Amino acid sequence: MNDKRVILTGATGFVGTNLSKHLELHGCSVQPLSMRHSQWKEELNLSADAIIHLAGKAHDTKNASDASEYFRVNTELTKELFHLFLKSEVNDFFYFSSVKAVADVVDGILTEDVEGNPITPYGQSKLKAEEYILSKPLPEEKRVFIIRPCMIHGPGNKGNLNLLYNVVKKGVPWPLAAYDNRRSFLCIDNLNYLIVQMLNNLTIESGVYNFADDEALSTNQLIQLICNVVGAKPHLWKLPKPLVNGVARIGDILHLPLNRERLHKLTESYVVSNAKVKRVLGVERLPITSEKGLEETIRSFGEE
Repeated sequence: MNDKRVILTGATGFVGTNLSKHLELHGCSVQPLSMRHSQWKEELNLSADAIIHLAGKAHDTKNASDASEYFRVNTELTKELFHLFLKSEVNDFFYFSSVKAVADVVDGILTEDVEGNPITPYGQSKLKAEEYILSKPLPEEKRVFIIRPCMIHGPGNKGNLNLLYNVVKKGVPWPLAAYDNRRSFLCIDNLNYLIVQMLNNLTIESGVYNFADDEALSTNQLIQLICNVVGAKPHLWKLPKPLVNGVARIGDILHLPLNRERLHKLTESYVVSNAKVKRVLGVERLPITSEKGLEETIRSFGEE
């Protein structure tokens, strides 16, 4: 890479920290840009080679956040930054959206041409930013990439994987093994690899690109992976689905921990295709397999 100058918003977050180090290892000079204060526009280096816009308000799974805040941060700030990019000498603009900008539930495999229908303020705010970006005429010398990653993980990143890890490590049985679901993940190393490849390959055209690992894994496989790492025996209980569904219906009435909504969340599939980005890059497989990436993340939980 020819010493590209990259402006990186959201540089202090999990993805930003890892991506910044990776870019620097590949010869880039990285300029972090905080958009938390009103002077950020004055700090913007309009002669850089690329802007990677990671900053945003993350999805609040507890639904306690004010919906308007999602649109202020994820939509309006993105519009302002993109407007400055269009007037600048910067060549490339990477906007980190989300697969949740188009689908909260996936039937089959999610591709880039699916029409967006998000139901949460988070997804809606991301889609609004995408639509604004795509609606603007793009100068011939510029490129714009809308990146839709699925669930990102890696050493040092906590969240749902860490919660499942703690449950499995304690020997708590998984009672939903009868449900055959599959989910896509994205390890941070594959994300870093894809960004560097896209920065460095000037033949790649502007567009929307899903980021995901090559293989989708079931929850049962994920539990088996955790057990392999911690040296435990998996306790996969295949309780009859009618029984579990009945308990969930009772949970709706009695406000139990397991209700029909939570059962759906625990057993749904969410498979994301990465075929488009691999095709334009001319690669058959990403560097890190889903299992290897998840094993590294899981192993890091035990080192904390």
